[in-house]
Amino acid sequence: MNMKAFGGGVVAVLSIVLLAACVEKEIVYRDRPLFEPPPNGAASFLGYSDEGRKLTVCGNCHAEVQKDWEKTPHASAWAALDETTVKDTCAGCHSVSSLGNYVGDSIAGYVGTKDSRYADVQCESCHGPGLPHVQNTGGVQPLAPLNVKLDMSTGCGECHRGAFAPFVEEWATSAHGAVPNQAYPGGRAECQECHTGENALEAWRANANYAERDTVLNVAGKHLPITCGVCHDPHSANGTAQLRFPVDVPSEETNLCMKCHHKRGTPDPTTFRGPHSPEGPTLLGYGGWWPPNMDFPGDTIIATHGTARNPKLCAGCHVNSYDITVGGKVVGKTTGHLFNATPCVDANGVPTKDQNCELPQRSFRSCTSCHGTENTARALMVAAEADIERITAQLAAALERVQPNWRTCYAAGNCPAGSPFNYRDGKYTTAEGAVFNYELARYPGSVVHNPVLVKVLLLESIDQVLEDYNLGTASFSTRSYLQSLSRP
Repeated sequence: MNMKAFGGGVVAVLSIVLLAACVEKEIVYRDRPLFEPPPNGAASFLGYSDEGRKLTVCGNCHAEVQKDWEKTPHASAWAALDETTVKDTCAGCHSVSSLGNYVGDSIAGYVGTKDSRYADVQCESCHGPGLPHVQNTGGVQPLAPLNVKLDMSTGCGECHRGAFAPFVEEWATSAHGAVPNQAYPGGRAECQECHTGENALEAWRANANYAERDTVLNVAGKHLPITCGVCHDPHSANGTAQLRFPVDVPSEETNLCMKCHHKRGTPDPTTFRGPHSPEGPTLLGYGGWWPPNMDFPGDTIIATHGTARNPKLCAGCHVNSYDITVGGKVVGKTTGHLFNATPCVDANGVPTKDQNCELPQRSFRSCTSCHGTENTARALMVAAEADIERITAQLAAALERVQPNWRTCYAAGNCPAGSPFNYRDGKYTTAEGAVFNYELARYPGSVVHNPVLVKVLLLESIDQVLEDYNLGTASFSTRSYLQSLSRP
């Protein structure tokens, strides 16, 4: 057999077969719709493109945001509802609807269609309907406001409210919810980073394109308060309440609360002003004026509230939630968004609008996880405050021996030349350092934040004042006091 000829025949046959295959099989390309048209009643909301994968229509383009969103509680909001009756009542906040955005119509998304593509709190819940955006007829729609309006007509406040989630009601009556005025602190550049919402976002380099951006920045009387979006990042994958920064890190630069609550926790020799939001340095144990002869080994004095026993630090006491029960039945909840560790409450334990009550009307429930009972926590605070008040009076008496009218002339800034309280001479004296500690001890919350540090600073200040101004010798030992605290 002529193998060459045979081989040539095989090649020819294969060529014919392949050619036939190419001719007979036709590859057809078909454009896939970018999204399913929204049904009637959806009000231009698009919802999911793939419910099983929790892929939103928006997420087909905004992949990174989609990936982060999947890790948030919003992505599983629908699963939190079990009973049909509850779903009917709560669907507006646990699905895509008109709540939370600028649509302003109660019939939209799931509420208008009962279509499962709108389950969960998706992108459009905050950003509004996506149809005009993907059709590019209405341009890029503005994002839902980060500002939670006090009438709660839009944004986070439309859902995060009510008896069982009164986040916004509590926030609105807190110091964070107060709108800064233009005179102070909103009108002072050095204060705006912490006292106005828009400047806090700018200082923290937050990626926040919010509706009010062009109307509030540096405009008199238009500053944002410290709103939800300042502390919480709606696009964050952080599972801890989607906070912009952690609350469990003992660092002024990193801890969310301490990023603002640390100003002038230690003396500023260029001003006579005393402590201003010194909570961070006090809690972490290095606040105040440390006298030159400080009888303490180390550079921090940390009490229990600043240790691992209180892992959330500031938030461990100031953001505490608990159920409100009446007759054994849960009728509501507090969220801790008054940011008050011991809020005034009524007979049922509900925080009151007036937060100027006496000690017996204050709730100490945030303390019970460590101190057992409210009465125990209250008694410990009363004892610590009484002890600090006694030593503060001793320091004031020592300073009066240096200069009888130190309080009035120091506050007025007219202490005579040569006076150790004359802060205008550019010299920071022992007397002025002692005054800083005196004011730190009297600053609201300092005793609870770190009673050990405050007491040591006061005792050491007395010792330094007596020594430097030749007034005698103190009759105590700070080292002995600290050693007594470590005994079983």
